[in-house]
Amino acid sequence: MTITQISTFIKIAEMGNFSLAANALGYAQSTVTMQIKQLEDELGVELFDRLGKSVSLTSAGERLLIHAEKMLQIEREILSEVPSLDEASGVIKLGISESLCYNRLPGILLEYRRKFPKVDLRLSLITHDVFPDMLKKGTLDIVYTLNPLIERDDLLLIRKKPETLGFYAASNHPLSRKKTVSETDLSGVPLLLTSHNCSFRKMLLADLEANSITPNIALETGSKEILKQFAMNELGVAFMPDMVTEEEIKSGALVRLNWKGAAFPIYSQIFIHKDKHMNKAMQGLIDIIAQTF
Repeated sequence: MTITQISTFIKIAEMGNFSLAANALGYAQSTVTMQIKQLEDELGVELFDRLGKSVSLTSAGERLLIHAEKMLQIEREILSEVPSLDEASGVIKLGISESLCYNRLPGILLEYRRKFPKVDLRLSLITHDVFPDMLKKGTLDIVYTLNPLIERDDLLLIRKKPETLGFYAASNHPLSRKKTVSETDLSGVPLLLTSHNCSFRKMLLADLEANSITPNIALETGSKEILKQFAMNELGVAFMPDMVTEEEIKSGALVRLNWKGAAFPIYSQIFIHKDKHMNKAMQGLIDIIAQTF
C-alpha cells in the first residue's frame, strides 16, 4: 500500500469516475485502474462498485476512506516538519469564509508567503455547515470563518474577534434618509440576503419572525458582490458583513442604515480540529491572521 495508491483512491471517491480522476491526477486511466486493483488485491476486498461509467464506494471503501484521509494528513505533517527544524515547509490547507476574502485575505497571504516561502498554502471557500467535517477528515488544517460564535466539542477555537453586520442601500433609497431603522421599517421592503444556509440570513429571518414581519426576499445569493450591485442599483436593502462594504461606503455608492433593531452578534474565528497537531507552518499562519484581530 502506497501513498500514491491512497491519493488515487481518494480522488476517485471524490469524483466518482476513474477517467475524471485520472485526468485530475495527470495519469493514464490504465495507471489509475492498476493502482486500485493492486490496493484491492492487497486488502482482499473490492473498494468500488462499478456502475457503468460511474463508481461508488463499497462498505469496505467507506471504511478505507476514513483511514486514507488520515494517512494523507499525516503525510502533510511529515513533509511540513521533518525536512527542516529551522524553516517550515509542506502543505497547509486553509478554509475561509468568503466575506473574509475582501479586505483581509490579500494582506495575510502576502505576509505568509514572505515569512514562509516553502509552505504551499491552499485555500478553499467554506460554509459553516460543512467545515467541521472537513477538519475532522483532514481535508482542511485550519478554518478562518465569520459566523455567530461556534462552540463544539470536536473543534478547538484558537482566536475570536467581534465583527458586525449591517443593512445597506443606495443613497437615495427611502430608508437611507431615515434617522433610525428597525424591524418594522423592513416590512414590504425588498431584501437582498445571503444564501439559504447562511447563518446571517437565518439570524435576520428569525428576528423578523419574532416581530411578526413577513420578509420580502428579492434575492438570495452567496456572492457579496452581487448583493452590493443590487443594492447600489436600488433593487433592495442588503444585509451583510460590514467588512465587505468598506470601499462602497468610502465612495458613497452605498449607505449603511442606522439600525436600531435587534443585535446580530458575529465573530471572525479561527478553528482547528481538537486532535490536530499544531506544527510551525500552522502556528505561523494563525499568528499572521491574528494580527488582523
